[in-house]
Amino acid sequence: MPELPEVEALRVFLDDHLVGKEIDRVLPLNVSVLKTYDPPPTALHGATVTAIARHGKFLDIAAGPLHLITHLARAGWLRWNDSFPAAPPRPGKGPLALRTVLTGGDGFDLTEVGTTKRLAVYLVHDPAEVPGIARLGPDPLDDSFDRDALAALLAGERRRIKGALRDQSLIAGIGNAYSDEILHVAKMSPYLLTANLTDDQITRLHTAMRTTLHDAVARSGGLAAGKLKAEKKSGMRVHGRTGEACPVCGDTIREVSFSDSSLQYCPTCQTGGKPLADRRLSRLLK
Repeated sequence: MPELPEVEALRVFLDDHLVGKEIDRVLPLNVSVLKTYDPPPTALHGATVTAIARHGKFLDIAAGPLHLITHLARAGWLRWNDSFPAAPPRPGKGPLALRTVLTGGDGFDLTEVGTTKRLAVYLVHDPAEVPGIARLGPDPLDDSFDRDALAALLAGERRRIKGALRDQSLIAGIGNAYSDEILHVAKMSPYLLTANLTDDQITRLHTAMRTTLHDAVARSGGLAAGKLKAEKKSGMRVHGRTGEACPVCGDTIREVSFSDSSLQYCPTCQTGGKPLADRRLSRLLK
């Protein structure tokens, strides 16, 4: 799933490729992708792109008075094309969800693989009209997001820190992958309760969050949209690396599976050497 660093890199990429250009046409090719119907996509035809913004994991393309906003969800992606075939694409069951063509002939496709379709596109006058944006917490890369701001957010919370980091209404932009990475850098168990965090742990968590996200954004800087996924995967220390050696201590990276996701961690670095209980695996072994 694209998270804050990848969406920020897409924002920078589109800022270079879209701003100042005129939209020729917008073609929705999957009926489920459009979450708004008024104004229609044709309202963008002939509009000039004026700015690109990011709201957490949402990408915002401003054109005239309108905002074309997308959330790539788990399996969505943006693919830039220097040209398109003359014949319009046929709506169907393939990965192509929406095509935006500029008057110069270039533009981008929004695609989504798999059978579960969660990629979302909104056309609105104000980004706050998108429910997911309206409920977003602060951006962890914002200059105002200091250690005390994080402490204030966590005050009164009582849940596992892994879930808190992924809660978009608490902190915007962090998902499953980067929460694993942040907790590894901070040397914290993903099961640690937020209510039990010490002042030192909050400081470590804030430092790990800022450095991990800034480093990921820096690695993605200047890359073409098509190369961002590979960069994300190659830069991971523990996420997606079950069974490999921890790059810090050499211990074997372990995994806990859930119904629709999994987390990865290093027992030596994060849990005092003790493996975390994997309740789903335990049930299968009974």
